[in-house]
Amino acid sequence: MPLSGMTGFGRAEGAAGDWSWSVEARSVNGRNLDLRFRGPQGFDGLERGAREAAQARFQRGQLTVGVQAKRAESGAAVKVNLEVLERYLAMGAPYLADGRAAAPALDGLLALRGVIEADAGADDPEALVEIEKAMLASIGQALDGMAEMRRTEGASLRIVLDGLIDRIASLAAEAARLAAEQPQAIKERFARRLAELIGEAASEDRIVQEAAVMAVKADVREELDRLNAHVDAARGLLAQDGGVGRKLDFLTQEFMREANTLCSKAAIGGLTAVGLDLKAVIEQFREQVQNVE
Repeated sequence: MPLSGMTGFGRAEGAAGDWSWSVEARSVNGRNLDLRFRGPQGFDGLERGAREAAQARFQRGQLTVGVQAKRAESGAAVKVNLEVLERYLAMGAPYLADGRAAAPALDGLLALRGVIEADAGADDPEALVEIEKAMLASIGQALDGMAEMRRTEGASLRIVLDGLIDRIASLAAEAARLAAEQPQAIKERFARRLAELIGEAASEDRIVQEAAVMAVKADVREELDRLNAHVDAARGLLAQDGGVGRKLDFLTQEFMREANTLCSKAAIGGLTAVGLDLKAVIEQFREQVQNVE
């Protein structure tokens, strides 16, 4: 599976018997896979099926799946609730007896609330099971559409992330070039400072000895080696199939750790500037990684 983003939308429609429905699926960024479901009453298996379908397709993201269903009126069995009807008639009897009201018409009685109701018992359980299966198929179609949109986003993210990784590699190479100049710069700086303090030029041996200690403390070769290793790891992850968002997120923290250490060890202005540029690019990389599944 190619790189996938976490923003998407999918829609599907379906019909079976006297039922028709529409399904909408949306997703946004999320650290884990979280599904919120809304569906019609009477189809209790839909939510469980939607969760299983989502887990089979995605690893991360906040998903919302909604099913709106309606039943054709002509196909719904109805019945007269005689108990409610008798209650209405009993309530009106005193008014009819003393002539304060005329006898009600049949259509008026049937229009009273609760007199006519759907006959839930008339539904065929096997038919409802088949309808629920058809709704689940539509949920799968909507999720497939959303997955395709997420893959499209992933293709765009891949281009951006590749460019940022190339930029990190380029800055690491520039940092290596500047780091090679640090020992000589440290030596010259120490010689000038020592001369200012004692009023005369110090011995070459002392300058070399002290400058060597300072240069060891400012050595950034290990940080640069790790940065280059992280670059290779990031490129490898982007070339893998499946969700790599969590791994890239962790790798970004390692990138930033080395960049911070590089800046703290920098003894020349040029290396400090490169370190700050490196941190800025890594932060851009981190922001984009938040969109990767």
